[in-house]
Amino acid sequence: MIRYKSTDEIRTIRRAAKIVHEALLKVEENVQPGVSLKELDTIAEDYILSQDAIPGFKGLYDFPATLCLSPNDMVVHGIPDDTVLKEGDIIGVDCGAIVDGYYGDHAKTFAVGTISEETQKLLDVTRESLYRGIGQCIPGNHLNDIGHAIQSFCESHGYGVVRELVGHGIGQKLHEDPQVPNYGIAGTGVELKEGMCLAIEPMINAGVKEIFTGKDGWAIKTRDGKFSAHFEHTIAITANGPVVLSTAEETVFD
Repeated sequence: MIRYKSTDEIRTIRRAAKIVHEALLKVEENVQPGVSLKELDTIAEDYILSQDAIPGFKGLYDFPATLCLSPNDMVVHGIPDDTVLKEGDIIGVDCGAIVDGYYGDHAKTFAVGTISEETQKLLDVTRESLYRGIGQCIPGNHLNDIGHAIQSFCESHGYGVVRELVGHGIGQKLHEDPQVPNYGIAGTGVELKEGMCLAIEPMINAGVKEIFTGKDGWAIKTRDGKFSAHFEHTIAITANGPVVLSTAEETVFD
């Protein structure tokens, strides 16, 4: 069942999402060759706690860390360990926080040092696809308009759109209805309405769309070993269209 949020609820989600955004900025400042994934996780956790918020992922479904850190061919759900980043890597950073019982969720993929033009294009296209999906979040549109916008743009560049992993509603739970696929037929799915809060998160592979789960039961990787990118925002649908909540920019909910 979809839970429509009041203005006060969205304000609280906004506070959580802004803290996550700020945590990712702290992480981005430290993404460089030679840093370990555990070090990045500590940076994010320390910042979230300093803001009187709670790390949203740690302990959820028994996940052991504050960040999901997913380098190179890992799509999502990587557990931070002693792996050290090197020049030319990319690292997907997914983070959540809880404020007064409400979640914020946000993800970016960062370059480690200098990356190839081919890899930079993957990041640029994936990021742009996120905003194309967000642009469909207008009352009266339909849920699959979001996925259609993402899918059509990414596939036009020859990339694989992951099917098994999707975005989601967000609020007092990290994962609420509705599921938000990154693919779909325009004009189908539930009608988008004011008060919906969604986490939209394209997961786009440089090669084939197929994925598999690693031996630890968490890490999801591309089937062909090619790189994957992941970007995500928490948004609210208002009468005037979408408002990105996981940003430093001032919003109507501040």
